[in-house]
Amino acid sequence: MRGLVALLALAATPALADRVEALRVIRPQEIVAPGDVILREGPETGLPTLQEIIGREARIVLYPGRAIRADDTGPPATIERNQVVPLVYVRGELRIETEGRALSRAGPGDYVRVMNLASRATLTGRVTEDGRIEVSR
Repeated sequence: MRGLVALLALAATPALADRVEALRVIRPQEIVAPGDVILREGPETGLPTLQEIIGREARIVLYPGRAIRADDTGPPATIERNQVVPLVYVRGELRIETEGRALSRAGPGDYVRVMNLASRATLTGRVTEDGRIEVSR
């Protein structure tokens, strides 16, 4: 009976895993450096690994002692707000290229709202690795 009670007490204990925490206050738009974060043991919650955090840009203020979640960081921005960027629309053999103005900061893979400079229409597109915005309807 004691063995069963000990086993149940062990099962009720939360599983521990590694979590990434900031060592200092990291402001939004700062790139996370290896000396800015530490790996600590904490409750298992499916948090990103140290390698997934380093080199990414903080999206929110990261405070010391708090676990960093996957949505708290993102790829470094390659497009700044109000920057003129190339817009590309491709559908089959049709390819249209024009210019637009980014309405927010964004990095590769992010979706961003862009104003087409020719028509003044606001579109949403995905940022490519080379800094273009792929739009579709």
